[in-house]
Amino acid sequence: MLAVQDMTLGYGDGPTVVGAVSVVVRPGQVLAVTGPSGAGKSTLLSAMAGLLPPRAGAVAVDGQRLRDRDHAVERKVVLIPQDNGLAPILTAAENVHVALLASGVAPAQARRLTAATLDRLGLAPQADQLVDELSGGQQQRTAVARGLALSGAVVLADEVTSELDAGNRQRVLDLLHEEARRGAAVVFATHDPEVAAACEAELHLSDGAAVLRRG
Repeated sequence: MLAVQDMTLGYGDGPTVVGAVSVVVRPGQVLAVTGPSGAGKSTLLSAMAGLLPPRAGAVAVDGQRLRDRDHAVERKVVLIPQDNGLAPILTAAENVHVALLASGVAPAQARRLTAATLDRLGLAPQADQLVDELSGGQQQRTAVARGLALSGAVVLADEVTSELDAGNRQRVLDLLHEEARRGAAVVFATHDPEVAAACEAELHLSDGAAVLRRG
């Protein structure tokens, strides 16, 4: 379970980006985080991932308050970032494989999971292509494949359908809902109202405030 408790966020000495937000995402649930550009969606997911310390309040996973990103990784919090975070000098398969090895998966199992997850994203033909050779949408799906392969207890997906066509957007959305059915707590930041409508709840950010809407 992911719990955000009266959390306020900002950068350095700058203004508050998100103020006093509280929300709980239970295993099996998908929460959409919506709002205009600059409203703080990526900021909120960064804090949920342990990358940004809150000015006030806390993020907890299964009752344990997150200290930093390393602690979040220990608690199996997976972040699929908006900028994809892929290593351009590696292939699509290597990007997934290396992440699995780093998480402690045995090499043979990591190879199997890499192939299976890329196939689920329709990327089997691109498995051995360098990231720099992939289109923006293919890179985005590779990042999703890497995140899903890690089988997190919490999956945070930041605008991961922005460069996808309708078919691949639905594919990714279906896979995120599959993660929830597996037992993950899923948070999906999106500009797309149709994507948000398919989630159990929506947290709308605007002018530093957060409003929770149930589906």
